[in-house]
Amino acid sequence: MSLKEQITEDMKTAMRAKDSERLGTIRMLLAAVKQKEVDERVVVDDATLVGIVDKLIKQRKDAISQFSAAGRQDLADKETAEVKVLEAYLPQRLSQEEIQAAVAGIVAELGAKGPGDMGKVMGAVKTQLAGKADMGLVSAAVKAALSS
Repeated sequence: MSLKEQITEDMKTAMRAKDSERLGTIRMLLAAVKQKEVDERVVVDDATLVGIVDKLIKQRKDAISQFSAAGRQDLADKETAEVKVLEAYLPQRLSQEEIQAAVAGIVAELGAKGPGDMGKVMGAVKTQLAGKADMGLVSAAVKAALSS
C-alpha cells in the first residue's frame, strides 16, 4: 500500500471515529498533495509525499513558535496536535550520530575543506538524506564538520 493510499484509509477511519482534529489534519495534507499534483501535472510518489509532509511540519513548527511568543497557547497546542498526526507519515528518522556519520562521509567524499564548500556539501546531503533526517539538524552537522 502506498503512503497516499494509507493516508486516504486513515482519513476514512477518522471519519468513522468522528475524530475531527485528526480528520482536519489529514484533509489538509491531502489538499496539499492534490495541489502539488495539479500544479505540476504529476502523480505524487511516496518520496514527494514525504517532502510535502516535511514542509507542512516545518510550517506548523514555525507557527508554534510564533503562537507561543504571542502568548496564544491554545493555538500552539492545536498546531502541536497537527504535527503529531503528520509525523506518523514520515519514515523513521536518523539519529544525531547517524546524521553526523553521513555528513562526515559526504564531506570526505567531496573533499570539502571549509565553510565555502557548504553549498556543495548541502546539495549532496539533501539528495542522500531527504525525508530521512531533519534538515535543521543536518545543516548544523554540516556547519560543524566544515568548521573543524
